Amino acid sequence: MDLFGTAGIRGSAQSRVTPDLALEVARAAGRNADAFVVGRDGRVTGDALAAAVSAGLTSAGADVTVVGQVPTPALAWASRGRHGVMLTASHNPPEDNGIKLFDDGVEYGDAQEAAVEDAVAAGTEPARWNEWGERERDEILADYRDAVADYARGHGASLDGLTVAVDCGNGMASVATPQVLRDLGAHVVTLNANVDGHFPGRPSKPTPETIRDLRSFVAEGDADIGLAHDGDADRIVVVDSDGDVVHEDTVVAVLAEHYTRTSDVANPVVVTTPNASARVDERVTEAGGRVERVRLGALHEGIKAARSEGGDVVFAAEPWKHIHTRFGGWIDGVASAAVLSRLVADAGGLDALRAPVTERPYRKVSVECPDDLKAAVMDALAEDLPTAFADADVETEYGVRLAFPDGSWTLVRPSGTEPYVRVYAESDDVDALVADVTDVVRDAVEGERP
Repeated sequence: MDLFGTAGIRGSAQSRVTPDLALEVARAAGRNADAFVVGRDGRVTGDALAAAVSAGLTSAGADVTVVGQVPTPALAWASRGRHGVMLTASHNPPEDNGIKLFDDGVEYGDAQEAAVEDAVAAGTEPARWNEWGERERDEILADYRDAVADYARGHGASLDGLTVAVDCGNGMASVATPQVLRDLGAHVVTLNANVDGHFPGRPSKPTPETIRDLRSFVAEGDADIGLAHDGDADRIVVVDSDGDVVHEDTVVAVLAEHYTRTSDVANPVVVTTPNASARVDERVTEAGGRVERVRLGALHEGIKAARSEGGDVVFAAEPWKHIHTRFGGWIDGVASAAVLSRLVADAGGLDALRAPVTERPYRKVSVECPDDLKAAVMDALAEDLPTAFADADVETEYGVRLAFPDGSWTLVRPSGTEPYVRVYAESDDVDALVADVTDVVRDAVEGERP
């Protein structure tokens, strides 16, 4: 059985993430914990799935607190000291839904997910009738918003006089980000700020194409910064005053440098992923810290590993998703919106804040590779790429990553969902680097064909 991906269980609510599956997963999870908080995003199918999860958990013997429609980071915040289940498909289309499990504010790790999968595969049965748990309701949104605002006040400057445009995408950011920013003093203008599981304003995934309205609004108006979220408010996209999307790695670099420079720990560490730009390393190193990388979708594992080796993790991020470790162990787009806005206010504008970041041209391309050849191709590339680029430092833990003396880098890794090998590259001459790397990758694929 293969239920969990890199972000919980996700798929069609009609054929995959059904109430039947939700009940079985919840009953399996409820065997190993006695208290859960359950929330959902605004998707039409969320209410039925939340009911199934509550039934599964209580019939396994766990007590359940239902908190209704909330952002995923709010549910994670509420799961501190207990477990949590969030019903969300994040940025997927409206017909999808998903199940994400938390333990004390942190997403389930591989071992916990495997235990749930094994229990579902073996079949779940209710606990004895007199051992079933109880169900209650609670409101957490106001307390979560207050907690984010209080945390953000420790960073940057007051938002008085700052105008922020926020595209909530008809998702759960509608009930969190504008309210927090207004609490912090900003003048906030919203787009698509009503929760609607059909996502009528724009698709749930914020991309340069889908947030065209926000980009135009910021470019033509007087907003100092634009922010866009996905359906459950764990992702964030930043738009500058010209209406251009700020590269996600620049946002990571800005936050990583801030947390490193303002930390009071002996060994500040930023955890990120292999596809993250060298601009992150440059800013963190300049601020006196170091960067550790972990595979995509496993930031919590990277945090744990870095801490076990004596590092003080001050920030963790992958593209569009940030963990503010002093606040908690979950990805939180609302906290990112609040902290980043205060840093913009402190710097006197977004341009000034991002000015120290070296922004080299970046490209991502895909090379066709059948799934059954991926392992052999990557084994070949672990030798072929270092041979072809002898001046590069090589890391092979999560694909093959080459870092060059001039700050350029490339990453080659297999897609986990499609028949491709992905090539990421950043360089002042990125087209030439991509061409050279993809030639090596194509040769490796052809060499492994029968």
